Amino acid sequence: MVFTTHIFVFYFLPLFLLVYYNLPFRWRNAWITLASYLFYGWWEPWFVGLMLFTTVTDFMWGKVITRDGATPLERKLAVAACVVTNLSLLAFFKYYMFAAETLNQMLAAVGAQQFRVLTVVLPIGISFYTFHSLTYILDLYRGHASPAKSFTGFSAFVALFPDLVAGPIIRYKTLAEQLRAREHTAVRFASGISIFIVGFAKKILLANPCGNVADAVFGAANPYPLDAWMGALAYAFQIYFDFSGYSDMAVGLGRILGFEFPRNFDAPYRSESITDLWRRWHISLSSVLRDYLYYALGGNRKGEGRTYFNLGVVMLLGGLWHGAKWTFVAWGTFHGLLLVLERWRGKQSLYSGLPAPGRIAITFMLMLFSWVLFRADNMTAAMEYFRAMLGFGQAGEVSALLAAIIYTPYHLLILGICAVLVFQPFQAHDWSLSPVTWGRIAVVVPLFVLALMIMYSQSFNPFLYFQF
Repeated sequence: MVFTTHIFVFYFLPLFLLVYYNLPFRWRNAWITLASYLFYGWWEPWFVGLMLFTTVTDFMWGKVITRDGATPLERKLAVAACVVTNLSLLAFFKYYMFAAETLNQMLAAVGAQQFRVLTVVLPIGISFYTFHSLTYILDLYRGHASPAKSFTGFSAFVALFPDLVAGPIIRYKTLAEQLRAREHTAVRFASGISIFIVGFAKKILLANPCGNVADAVFGAANPYPLDAWMGALAYAFQIYFDFSGYSDMAVGLGRILGFEFPRNFDAPYRSESITDLWRRWHISLSSVLRDYLYYALGGNRKGEGRTYFNLGVVMLLGGLWHGAKWTFVAWGTFHGLLLVLERWRGKQSLYSGLPAPGRIAITFMLMLFSWVLFRADNMTAAMEYFRAMLGFGQAGEVSALLAAIIYTPYHLLILGICAVLVFQPFQAHDWSLSPVTWGRIAVVVPLFVLALMIMYSQSFNPFLYFQF
């Protein structure tokens, strides 16, 4: 189930809230867990069993790690077993087919016999809830968090449907106290509804039309250079408004339930360097990779060479986290090289001497090129797309048909609105817990009505996070 469907908006969410607010507080976490399992199992019921297994085993490992009298060796063995179990499951479901197919290609290249590759279905959101659970165990081991006192609270944390399938990645220590006690007020409820509507509108009104343009161009054979640039621009807008829209909806839903989630985006396309960009884009993932991988590798404490190596490894693995394809490896490597270059220059970009608009423009252009790697089906398609952008491709007849999709008044208006918003962004997260005003109502109610109307008329409503 996803947020931008009539099933969620008109059935799941109202029924969930009706029961939630009529239950005593001690039962609300249990209801969150049950409802979240229904939400998650809507695509494929057996996915629930895998998430439940992860939840139960990690809760038990947490008890072992924090047990009175546990020796340092026992604690190390327990955390190692937990990490191996979680990452093994993630590796099998997410990376087995990629690794097996790559090995088959290598065998074919040397004339060796290939083997049969088992088809594995990727459970949606497995990376998100695995990271949620893993950060709990690692924080317990480091002494940065207290163990969950009840399985009900811990299971609600792992399964919490607002951030279950599209983030942000929230650490247990962030929600620990809120799971035990949280405030439910009319002001908090209204603020959450407002933020949810803004995220909902981002997805329906902006991300989906941009995605329609991006899919048309990326699916075309040999587009004209201008068309290729418009396709890349449309995808950059699609993934930002889609991802930030889902994060806004998660924050809004969390606030409705009394939770406060951390910000996941901070106007990333206004970044003045790649280092700055990774402080603003998918903040929750960046912080997890920094705190649990970069620092574990030694961070910047073991000399310049090791620092550059650590940055490269972290970004390469960050690329693989997004999906099991060589294009994601290339995407992560590209960003890793740029971060290493800026670190070598003292966290300054090659264009740091330019005025701020110039720094923003070049950073955005670098991100635009990286999105081609992220969006392309494979490396061959990515290289062909780059050729088209740079004018080296041979435009095919189908290119003329793209104008009917790209350059309509509707899509040009959407792309223009996106450009204005990303460079002068309106941050839904900045809405404080102030009483609802008539001005806010005058904005969000028509916006929600319009988004609902468009939702029913759209045949294109992709969910970008299946590969996560």
